[in-house]
Amino acid sequence: MRKYTGGGQLETVVCNCCGKKLIVSQGIAREGNININHAWDFFSEKDGENHQFDLCEMCYDAIIREFIIPVDVEEQTEYL
Repeated sequence: MRKYTGGGQLETVVCNCCGKKLIVSQGIAREGNININHAWDFFSEKDGENHQFDLCEMCYDAIIREFIIPVDVEEQTEYL
């Protein structure tokens, strides 16, 4: 869950799974997290809905450990 200031700067990030409030400084999340923003479309029971949530790194790791097919991980060699 993300909250922004009136000027559009990131103010708060809370993990939707465990409720942990992540550190945000100067509009930048300072802890590992993943933000999912997905617009459901045809052929789903959620057609027309947009779902958005945040997970802290620990919750993300716990969820992907349960996957039958592991996540594809590609190491970055350059950082922007």
